[in-house]
Amino acid sequence: MGGGRPSKAKRGKHRWIGLSVDESLDEREALTTFLESHLELAHGWRLFDLQNTDSGLCAIIRVRLEDYPDALKVLSDGKVVSLTTSGKIRLVRERLDLKPPIRRRSR
Repeated sequence: MGGGRPSKAKRGKHRWIGLSVDESLDEREALTTFLESHLELAHGWRLFDLQNTDSGLCAIIRVRLEDYPDALKVLSDGKVVSLTTSGKIRLVRERLDLKPPIRRRSR
């Protein structure tokens, strides 16, 4: 068999965290740098969405399940605050009223 994607069970569990972001971190690179310095997770997290909404700047990150409690403690106050969490990104997007990014097909 080929080297395809590992089965769902082997990929590990994770949580999606919806964040309220300070306006000073309005660029993806600035937010990524901020999260790298504050989350103290070597790897296992990823920034998925960063959108400006009616209620302010919102972002969604994915963290590994074992890193989830520590991430919530760090994201409890400051420039980036946790608003909602879930095991499904769809639910976090609905709660934050974010639209999924448009995927362009390569031809």
